[in-house]
Amino acid sequence: MSTVLDGFAAADGIAIGKALLIEWGVPEVPHEMVAPEEVEHEVERFHEARTWAKARIARLQESTKERLGPMEARIFEPQMLMLDDPTLVDGALRYVRENRFTAAKAFDIRMLELQAQWTRTAHPMVLDRLNDLEDLQIRLLHRLLGIADPSDVGRLGEEVIVVAKNLSPSLVTQLDLDFVLGIATDFGTRTSHWVILARSLQIPCVVGLGDISRRIELDQEAILDGRIGRVILNPDEQDRVVFRERDSQIQAWEEKIEVIAKMDPVTADGQPITLRANIDLPGEAQHALSHGAQGIGLFRTEFLVVGQTSLPSEEEQYEAYRSIAETFPTGAVIIRTYDLGGDKFPMFLHMPREENPFLGWRAIRVCLDVPELFRTQLRAILRASAHGDVRIMVPLVNDVEEILQVRELLEEEAEGLRRDGIEYNHGTKLGILVETPAAALEAVELSRHCDFFSIGTNDLTQYTLAVDRTNTRLAKLFNPFHPAVVRQLHQVARVARASGIEVSVCGEMAANPLGAFLLLGLDITALSVAWPSLTEIKNVIRQFRIEDARKAAKAAVAASTGKEVMKVLADELGKSVDLSVFAGRWNLSLPEEPQPL
Repeated sequence: MSTVLDGFAAADGIAIGKALLIEWGVPEVPHEMVAPEEVEHEVERFHEARTWAKARIARLQESTKERLGPMEARIFEPQMLMLDDPTLVDGALRYVRENRFTAAKAFDIRMLELQAQWTRTAHPMVLDRLNDLEDLQIRLLHRLLGIADPSDVGRLGEEVIVVAKNLSPSLVTQLDLDFVLGIATDFGTRTSHWVILARSLQIPCVVGLGDISRRIELDQEAILDGRIGRVILNPDEQDRVVFRERDSQIQAWEEKIEVIAKMDPVTADGQPITLRANIDLPGEAQHALSHGAQGIGLFRTEFLVVGQTSLPSEEEQYEAYRSIAETFPTGAVIIRTYDLGGDKFPMFLHMPREENPFLGWRAIRVCLDVPELFRTQLRAILRASAHGDVRIMVPLVNDVEEILQVRELLEEEAEGLRRDGIEYNHGTKLGILVETPAAALEAVELSRHCDFFSIGTNDLTQYTLAVDRTNTRLAKLFNPFHPAVVRQLHQVARVARASGIEVSVCGEMAANPLGAFLLLGLDITALSVAWPSLTEIKNVIRQFRIEDARKAAKAAVAASTGKEVMKVLADELGKSVDLSVFAGRWNLSLPEEPQPL
């Protein structure tokens, strides 16, 4: 009998094949001692394992640099530094020489001690460091114990769906893509660093499945659908038929991508739409361009620093921003300043432990409190503005004072560039990401100090409804079509139009057919979506009339329930677009008709 597991859709694509469980964990190390005359041999074995690990990591760095770029190759730097850290090396060698433990046992004990020390800090930012420590521990212990590398997915000689409790960025980058059909994990979110890397590598992923690593059996067949967040174990023939048909539809659709990518984003009655892409890594800009993006509506810069031991230099940041700007010489490139905190902690920034980190010290609050971090980024972005229409977007702004402080810092950095004779665009636009009810309610005042608004519907929904969008138990309550959210969208759009500034949406709502229909109906005609969704949403936009969208949006704003909002939109959009095509990916189901008493 087949078993259906639902989690979070993390990376598009369908995979059908055998599941391979990767137990990327610390192996059990025998408690062994050696004779006095064998001590120096164990010391040599330990140094050999370190030398081997350095060479292995260096190769991974190089391959990561080729596939994802130099910034992402930096994820291995902490492990390289740890391999030469006297705290680790000398401590392990002391256990070999003084206690005559084997190299494996001495190293294992020292690593456990360091993990215990770091864990006692009770600080969220140590998680990245602990992950690096565990990666290194696993790598060296397998070498010292002569155990096969568990990440060798090619050992079966066939393509597989990788299953694990969780993964790390460094593990994802070392997977042999010739043998990986997809990835399914117990834990993780769409914004986990390793998930972003997998998505950039175009590996279909489903995360947050709970216990798939315990359910999986040897040579068990599985179906993974990264578009809807579902994995089916032991699929029956009907399951195979359904998903093979879905896969065929996707393949047929992908053949149309090149054609649709070249088409203009315009409604059936001639309303032009600006369609941009959301990206996490600089290298994704080329994917966005090939899928028809007219620019970048959201570049999430925090992934240049998360997991790093030091802040990227101004030059490194400038090169990353410039590469994106040069990819879109005629389109806007909107760079979001660091949205750190919440679930994103760079190792070099000492962030406090908080009970509610998503409501705590994060985003613009961090940047204004740590000006040396913020100034370097602002200067790098300003320098990149000399290469295109680069704009600066500030996240989690709630009041005017925050944007005024940003403008003051920006002007000071611009003056510094002028003094240094460095080119930049003197008219660089500064805007905010509207993602809290406070910002929506304060939109009139904020608009007087902003050059543009971009609405982050994911967080706006989360903060409006007090629903954690990463909590699977609350998934049914996370509804961007709730009347309270819809009315805030309407309010912000009206304010922006009255102020003569652009308003766009960069949240996932823009990639939902009903969401795009609503947003265009509210006269929000600039949308930004994940680059794989560009052609799909453009195809939808080209099928309906803007006048029909405005009519539906007017009714949606007046609706009293989320179901009523969705019904109004679905009834009108359904006249032009076949919504059944999207039912598996988006919750487009309509409310049931009330039964007569």
